[in-house]
Amino acid sequence: MIWDYWIALYLQTHCTARGLRASSIDAYQATLKGFREYVRWRLEDRSPQHLTARDVLEYLDYLRRERNNGASAVNRQVTVLRNFYRAIVAMGHLESRHNPMAYFPKVKAARRKLPVTLNEEEVRRLIEHPPTDTVLGLRDRAMLTLLYGTGIRASECAGLTERDIDWEDRTIHVVGKGGHERTVPLNEEVVHILKQYRQARGLLKATEPFFRSREGGALSRNAVYERVRRHGRRARIEKRVSPHRLRHTFATHLIKKGVGLVTVRDLLGHRLITSTQIYIHLTAQDLRHAADRHPIGELIKRVEDLLPNVKLPFQSGTLSRFG
Repeated sequence: MIWDYWIALYLQTHCTARGLRASSIDAYQATLKGFREYVRWRLEDRSPQHLTARDVLEYLDYLRRERNNGASAVNRQVTVLRNFYRAIVAMGHLESRHNPMAYFPKVKAARRKLPVTLNEEEVRRLIEHPPTDTVLGLRDRAMLTLLYGTGIRASECAGLTERDIDWEDRTIHVVGKGGHERTVPLNEEVVHILKQYRQARGLLKATEPFFRSREGGALSRNAVYERVRRHGRRARIEKRVSPHRLRHTFATHLIKKGVGLVTVRDLLGHRLITSTQIYIHLTAQDLRHAADRHPIGELIKRVEDLLPNVKLPFQSGTLSRFG
C-alpha cells in the first residue's frame, strides 16, 4: 500500500504543483507503476524505503535485456525515479541515506543516428507524382508541398483548418507538441499549389479541416502518413518516405542554403536548440562526402600505379644529402 500512497502523493503534490501537462503526469505515472510491478514480481514486493541502488541497476538491466529499451528510454526511467525519490525525501517520508537514486549516474547513450533525407531530385519526383486532374490528386500534391515547404508535422498538417491559413500574409497557424502554437511563413509557390487544391475542393467554413478525406471528413495523422508513403513508393524513391522524413529534409535543405540554426529551430517549433543541432551534423557529413569525391584521390591512385615503373635517381642513403 505504501507504494500506491507514495506514487499518488508524488503525482498530486509534486507534479501537479509544478504545472506539468496531463500527458507528462500520465507518463510519470506509467513509469512508476511499471517499476512498482517489477518490484512486486521480481523483488518480493519490497517497500520503496528498502530498495538499493543495486536493485535499480538490475531493473534497468531488465529493461535493456528483456524489454529492449534503448539508452534514451532507460535514462527517462532514471530521471523519473530520481525525481520521485527526491520529492519523497523532501516531503520527509524518507531519510536521504535510504534514497537508492542518490548519486545515480545516467546511462551512456548510444551515438545518435543521423536522419536520412531526400535530395532535391527525389523531392521533385515525389511532389510531381500525384495526378493533377482529380481533387484528391491536387490534395495530395498540396499536402506533400506543404510538408516539405514548411517542415510541419503530420499531426499539424492533419489539424490544419481553413482559418489557420492567412492568404494575404502567406502564413499558417499550427498547434504543435504540448499545445505550443507558432506561425509558419509560406513560400509563394506553396501558396499557389494550396490555392489550386482549394479552388478544386470548394469553399469551406472557417473551422472545417483544410485537407479533407474522400468522404469529406478530416484526414487523420495516420492517413497523412499513408498518403505520403504511398506516393513515395509509386514515385520509385528507394528511401522510405514519411512526413517526418520530409521534415528532416526541409531543415537540412535550409541549413545547406545558409539559413541560421535559430531560424530553423523556430520554423520547426523545437523548444530546445539541441533538437535542431543534428542538422548541422548532417551538413558536416555532406562536406565529408564532398571531400571524399575530390579528384585528388583518383590522381594519387594513378601516380601510385606509375611509381613501380619509375626508376628513382637515388639509392637508399642518398636522402641524407637533402635532409
